[in-house]
Amino acid sequence: MNRLKKTFIILCVALAVSGTLSANGAFFGDPPDDHHPWAVHDQNRPLPSVVTPAVKIGQPPSDAIVLFDGTEASFHENWRHNRPADKREQNWVVIEGTLQSMQGSGNLSSLTELGDCQLHIEWRAPTEIVGRGQGRGNSGVFFMDDMVEVQVLDNFDNPTYADGTAGAVYGVMPPAANALRPRGEWQIYDIIFRRSIVREGEILDPGSLTVLQNGVLVQDNTPLEGGGGYKTRKPLDRIFPELGALMLQDHGNPVRFRNIWYRPLRPRALDGGSDGRLSKESTLAKRGEIAAELRQHARTLEGQPKALRLLESLKYEEDAGARTEADNLIALYVAKLKKIAPLEMEVEKSQVLSLDEALQYMHRYKLIQDDCPMRSFINDLAIQQGWKKDK
Repeated sequence: MNRLKKTFIILCVALAVSGTLSANGAFFGDPPDDHHPWAVHDQNRPLPSVVTPAVKIGQPPSDAIVLFDGTEASFHENWRHNRPADKREQNWVVIEGTLQSMQGSGNLSSLTELGDCQLHIEWRAPTEIVGRGQGRGNSGVFFMDDMVEVQVLDNFDNPTYADGTAGAVYGVMPPAANALRPRGEWQIYDIIFRRSIVREGEILDPGSLTVLQNGVLVQDNTPLEGGGGYKTRKPLDRIFPELGALMLQDHGNPVRFRNIWYRPLRPRALDGGSDGRLSKESTLAKRGEIAAELRQHARTLEGQPKALRLLESLKYEEDAGARTEADNLIALYVAKLKKIAPLEMEVEKSQVLSLDEALQYMHRYKLIQDDCPMRSFINDLAIQQGWKKDK
């Protein structure tokens, strides 16, 4: 086997080995800071979970929790009457695949408790016109048992007070538009609910409701203001539980519901979640976890790849042991490079450039000292070999 062919084979093997541990991606975007545990474009950041959407828009996606699918079994498994049996005139019933309130039945609550969520629910007011104003096709979708209501009402060509119309956060904010279909047709609500967060008397987040009525945005991140009520304002400092039942109202009108499902939302930063702008304490704790995982993985590696992984861990958390070991490994690699003949250096190209990228990144973000001799050597070597331009 001639020397050129042998060198080519060695180069291919080296690229295959080092490719999975290339610095590309690990030393790229702005590093973690006091409120962001991950770097920009961080490959260590967990990918979103895969959700399969429904074939038909409005049907539950793969991760949805179905509260009513049109069957008697679904009704009995997921709902309870709030009013005792001996005080109910009638019960809620399943008719033609729909869930219908009956006068005197009282409100209906889900057995499952919901927190922040995406809710899909469809409703239909009676075709026959009975009553006017708040007396026509009235019901409601309540979150946290009865703490805040999205109004259900047949106000298609039926005037009433603005903050009591369909799509209103009842008693708080009218909808931005009346997007109702004519009575007798199905109305669709897609609702994003975020509960209020109050700690030690301080309002950290007032909570919000976003509502689409038949695909039209009618509530745009509307603050809950404590959750409205009939003729009353509720205090802003009310403490919402982490979870609460979904409630459907019996207001004396035979309103029907169908296709009820929800998806829990990922926590907000204020809930201790890992997305968005976290507190400094939470961020540092998360960065420590990531660094520990990288150091653990480094134990399975050797040489330059191990040095890269240890350097990567230092982006998230300073660790004297990891820094010393990385420096020693890089020093050994540099010593090896100094012994390689210039004509045989090409086999080291990938690893040299990966290390150069890492060291330049660490220097740019002041994670290593300005006078680091190993950074200068690797940089000069890459330029001399024609692998990078001299800036």
